[in-house]
Amino acid sequence: MAEIGIDVSFASELLQKGRLVGLPTETVYGLAANALDLEAVAKIFEVKNRPVFDPLIIHTNSIEKVKKFVDCIPLDLELLLRQFSPGPLTVLLPKSKLIPDLVTSGLNRVAVRIPKHPLTLELLKGLDFPLAAPSANPFGYISPTSANHVNRQLGKKIPYILDGGTCQVGLESTIIGFEEGKLTIYRKGGLPLEAIEKLVGKVYLKEHSSSNPAAPGMLKSHYSPNKKVLFKSDFFRENETPELSKVGFLGFSEAIKGIPLANQFLLSKKGDLKEAAKNLFSGLRFLDDLDIDTVLIELVKDEGLGKAINDRLKRAASQN
Repeated sequence: MAEIGIDVSFASELLQKGRLVGLPTETVYGLAANALDLEAVAKIFEVKNRPVFDPLIIHTNSIEKVKKFVDCIPLDLELLLRQFSPGPLTVLLPKSKLIPDLVTSGLNRVAVRIPKHPLTLELLKGLDFPLAAPSANPFGYISPTSANHVNRQLGKKIPYILDGGTCQVGLESTIIGFEEGKLTIYRKGGLPLEAIEKLVGKVYLKEHSSSNPAAPGMLKSHYSPNKKVLFKSDFFRENETPELSKVGFLGFSEAIKGIPLANQFLLSKKGDLKEAAKNLFSGLRFLDDLDIDTVLIELVKDEGLGKAINDRLKRAASQN
């Protein structure tokens, strides 16, 4: 298994040698490599078993550095970067020739963000290259929110995981860019839509793509446990007298009758969407580890972070 620690210098040495490192952000843990090293980037796709048509996000520690890796930053996107970075915001920008096409899956824009985590910012500050860092999980599976999650899934394939504790946001970053002259959200995430619109006005929401996505994290079926995932309403409508001993439930704040309490995970007993977002992937993992066949889910309040939570729940269930 991988070594886990807080040695930023060691992580930096590995990355400079073209190795992969697991690292913490405020959203989820990333699987990082030198974004300018084609062979290192190729290892990300290999280790994750990620299709090469799904582009990666690059990470750095300042807007000044962002400008080294892109051709330009439109005014509204720079306003958003300055207001919400470091933080759970990713912007799609015209890429410079420095960025390999493999990073962007051949697209002419690159997804960039400045993560809000002290260890990772310290690491990035000492590097003269950005890090390509998708979530540190096998492609399509539940995103990791702790170093242990990364080690359980990818520990045999990478040498080191920088341990930054439990992710404080727990949902991937919100991705925004321009499409046909309109500010467009490509992925709902840890920065609420309302906060973005308060600064730059109305934005357009892009639907998911089943192939050749325009940005990272757009595939319809994603974030899924290995169990069958169904909406609670659909399950009970189709099963009048269901056997519930092998059924689990991921709920917002209230348990449901019939399913053993040991098989239920509540995202926030006090009904707090921020807490629910932080617990979402941990809850899916908890249920995936149980001796059950089916996970039932229900949507949360569709406001603020609830929009991103519901997005992940719908995609987790879409494989069914």
